[in-house]
Amino acid sequence: MAKSNLAVLEALRTTAHRLQTQAPYQWGHMGSCNCGHLAQTITRLSKAEIHARALQRYGDWDQQLQDYCPTSGLPFDETIDEMLALGFTRFDLAHLERLSDPKIRAAIPFERRNALRHNNREDVVLYLNTWAALLEDEWAAQQPLPSLALEPVLAGVL
Repeated sequence: MAKSNLAVLEALRTTAHRLQTQAPYQWGHMGSCNCGHLAQTITRLSKAEIHARALQRYGDWDQQLQDYCPTSGLPFDETIDEMLALGFTRFDLAHLERLSDPKIRAAIPFERRNALRHNNREDVVLYLNTWAALLEDEWAAQQPLPSLALEPVLAGVL
């Protein structure tokens, strides 16, 4: 799963918020689908720019992720590079496109989990927010807690 860092968390929450409030969504469009929206957030490219980059090679996000080569020089591979550099993996992105990561799905209530549709805006928002919540929990658990000096306080009370 993606690295739990603040940049990844912000990208997931921002993408979910944009989808929930205003952004056009079209699952069959490389720049307006699940991964396309996350790519917009991370790269700040428009949906049209992402789509145009994708058309320079064949395939949907899944195929493009399988064929990804960091040294190809292809613009779409550069888009993927930016997403990976932030802390996502190719598997994360492939799962996002189909809302299929088992760990994320397991955190969604059973009734809703079994009704998830990969091409439904509300389901994508739920998936992104659930993913962010899981990573936030992981991130919080990794943060060191300050040591508490209880002895001096107790000594003054006694």
